[in-house]
Amino acid sequence: MNVAAWIVSGVLAALFLMSGVMKVPATKAALAANPRMGWAAPFPIGLIKFIGLAEIAGAIGLILPRALNLAPWLTPTAAIGLAAIMLGAIITHARRSEFQSVAVNVVLLALAVFVATQRF
Repeated sequence: MNVAAWIVSGVLAALFLMSGVMKVPATKAALAANPRMGWAAPFPIGLIKFIGLAEIAGAIGLILPRALNLAPWLTPTAAIGLAAIMLGAIITHARRSEFQSVAVNVVLLALAVFVATQRF
């Protein structure tokens, strides 16, 4: 099960790192113009950048603490934080009737919960 947890952690880390890196430097207009980021329009840019930074920190937290054996409790904590971000994403996309995005977010939430339970 350890190998599966590492694989899922790696996939989640890559996805959340890409997502966060896309959000942090972008302007609100650029995000709102992206058809997959239409949800960003009503939110303040500071919150969007915070979400991006949290995703980057979560991605790093999924891999480095456990890999370096330095404060390995940070890995399940990062997974819980990413699960919380996915809960917010599910609510946001459901309100906008973006059910395909809701499905993706539910899968990512389940994977984050899997990593958290395996690493505790």
